[in-house]
Amino acid sequence: MANLGLQGRQDGAVGIVPAHAIHALVGGAAIGLARPADPDQIQPASLDLRLGPTAWRIRASFLPGPGATVAERLERLALHRLDLTGGEVLETGCVYLVELQESLSLPPELAASTNPKSSTGRLDVFTRVITDRARAFDIVPAGYSGPLYLEISPRTFPILVREGSRLSQIRFRAGDARLGEEEIAALNRAERLVDGADADVAGGGIAVSVDLSGEGFGGLLGFRAKRHTGVIDVDRRAALDVEDYWEPLATRGRRELILDPDAFYILASKEAVHVPPDYAAEMVPFDPLVGEFRVHYAGFFDPGFGHAAAGGLGARAVLEVRSREVPFILEDGQIVGRLVYERMMERPRVLYGEGLGSNYQAQGLKLSKHFLPWR
Repeated sequence: MANLGLQGRQDGAVGIVPAHAIHALVGGAAIGLARPADPDQIQPASLDLRLGPTAWRIRASFLPGPGATVAERLERLALHRLDLTGGEVLETGCVYLVELQESLSLPPELAASTNPKSSTGRLDVFTRVITDRARAFDIVPAGYSGPLYLEISPRTFPILVREGSRLSQIRFRAGDARLGEEEIAALNRAERLVDGADADVAGGGIAVSVDLSGEGFGGLLGFRAKRHTGVIDVDRRAALDVEDYWEPLATRGRRELILDPDAFYILASKEAVHVPPDYAAEMVPFDPLVGEFRVHYAGFFDPGFGHAAAGGLGARAVLEVRSREVPFILEDGQIVGRLVYERMMERPRVLYGEGLGSNYQAQGLKLSKHFLPWR
């Protein structure tokens, strides 16, 4: 991995690749760009992925499998083609595929994983990256060489996208840098990963629960998305009135919420989350056997998330919640996800929230960046 440009790194080092090393990958052969990188495209532990000029409406989601490329499968599954250079509306209930502007030629010791950006998840836009010959979504095997494609399926709001829009992000890693339960427990004692006296560390992560008390948010539990709304331009910030798209949910003295089937909610974690500078984290859904709901499409937490907020005591995690087939009661303090922590290969030179245009540092119960501040 000598081509990563990491200073002071020992051979065989494992961990998540930091921003300055991602810059080296972009400048070398490992990451190909159809256009020069955007100034803010590289985050402390990830690279934003940009839509290319063409989208295809496809009949159904798919994986190419080990014997085919994405382009070969598209020949049979594409319904029609969209030109994104001037912008196009992607409708709810439809599945689209876009070749990304970034391609990869990874060294054999470097793998990657992808996830929707936070703003994408908060709009209930379902995205997954697909590689040629893939057996799984959002996983880029070590040594992969080829194009990247993004599957996009808006679930609640129609969205306006264009060439260069950024809906997903990619992390690069060498080896397995995940912390075990004892390591997470020790890090929590030293760094206070979540506030509260009794952190639940099990299943390879630290538990995150839902806040349905209304305390600290003026009696607000969260927001439920409205149906049949206008289009959301994914590249416009602070442009939309909240109540045109969301229904605020008040506590009314109850510390619970009945999730309607197929409705989409924005809620907040009870815990304040802290990601120390030498680590990165990812939110993974809690065991589906404990409830018929899905939490958190967008799972990356960069180094420094919550580190400077409130004196380093953390920031709330925003939860993107969708019930499945049946109504389900969520109660205040119910565990809804777990944070898995990984070591960084090196500490990033700039942390999340330090002049990178980070939208969600010190967040509370916050909608995506597209909306005006809630009163």
